[in-house]
Amino acid sequence: MFKRNSWLAVKRFSTTAQKNEKISCKLLVVGGGSGGCSMAAKFSKKLGKNKVVIVEPAAMHYYQPLFTLVGGGLKSLAQAGRPMASVLPREARWLQDEVAEFSPAHNQVRTREGHVVDYEYMIVATGVKLNYDQIPGLLEGLSRPDSGVCSNYSPKYVDLTRKSLEAFIEGNVICTFPKPPVKCPGAPQKIAYLADDFLRKRGKRQSAEVMYNTALPMLFGVKKYADALWQVARRKGVRVNVGRNLLEVKPDRRTAVFEDLTRPGTTEEVEYAVLHVTPPQGPVGALRGCAELTDTAGFLDVHRETLQHARFPSVFGIGDCTNLACSKTAAAVAAQSGVLRRNLEAAMGGSSVLPARYDGYASCPLVTGANKCILAEFDYDMRPLETFPVNQAVERTSMYLLKAHVLPHQYWLAMLSGYWEGPKTIRKLLHLGLSR
Repeated sequence: MFKRNSWLAVKRFSTTAQKNEKISCKLLVVGGGSGGCSMAAKFSKKLGKNKVVIVEPAAMHYYQPLFTLVGGGLKSLAQAGRPMASVLPREARWLQDEVAEFSPAHNQVRTREGHVVDYEYMIVATGVKLNYDQIPGLLEGLSRPDSGVCSNYSPKYVDLTRKSLEAFIEGNVICTFPKPPVKCPGAPQKIAYLADDFLRKRGKRQSAEVMYNTALPMLFGVKKYADALWQVARRKGVRVNVGRNLLEVKPDRRTAVFEDLTRPGTTEEVEYAVLHVTPPQGPVGALRGCAELTDTAGFLDVHRETLQHARFPSVFGIGDCTNLACSKTAAAVAAQSGVLRRNLEAAMGGSSVLPARYDGYASCPLVTGANKCILAEFDYDMRPLETFPVNQAVERTSMYLLKAHVLPHQYWLAMLSGYWEGPKTIRKLLHLGLSR
């Protein structure tokens, strides 16, 4: 039996329902990722037992920012995951199910198991879907442990990255970035730097050509950090190819086909020893299938500052599933959670005036080696919005320690419990009130 105060302790709340059960709640939270879990924690405390219903099919919850370090051989997958039952709030009701159909005009959803949930308010926090199947040959490569194909984006495949680097003898190590949207957009290049570090420590770097093939026209969207990252890439000998989008993987021949977006219609077939793939990503099916809730790309259509839905005032969104023009990161979710808390409280109190505004804050700790990190923080306008009173474009061991050891504990203990809402207050204190 687990101790009650252990993080492994399974909270005692319902995860089952009768078939085709009719359920009513004050607040429905769709999705149990970082955004859904933190918002459920905030409001279940306020609203009381079973007033919040969470619909989430997964049995495990993962701190996905740690996957880069897992793939780089610096952490284990076990350190990145905990049972979903241990992180969801005990005051809420958990339906281990997924939404099959949204009916926002009726304040209702239907689940795969046939349950109908009526809500007064709804938070959509479904994240994004990893579309590995959209690249021919990719799933085949990932299914073969000796193929050299790997991906840090899924717990199913992340250990393949370390194993592929361990098995490396000689050749090209290629890391890809697809056409946006992409969650954690720094992760695709972080593994290139960690691969360089990994191979150097094992005396194999001289036999490797490490490449970063990105579909973007730049290395990073914020110039200050992009300038620093170009220096890192040059120093490490990582070849950066912009405007390169992965089209196909041929695992039998160990080759990858890229389109050159700088020369439309041109493709190139490149041999690889290791191919780390960031998959194409998009909205989950049920959300994409509800035109009432989404924009033309299938993402939840919310106001960029208030996070309230553009057409349905009882619906709010948080995180990767929204059409907010910010980076899709856990840090962005933390900042959004404080805005959403205040605005949803106001809406539940009958106010038509929503007091809080989201400025697009996001953060990307860009790991550049086994003990170095550039801590990028920025807003909607891609302007640096840094927490610490130092130049965060400089590689620092302190920032790596923050990324690898402090932020995971902050996530499990504070963010998922509903207490962490981003570093805005700390930033103001450290900058003597002179920062935004």
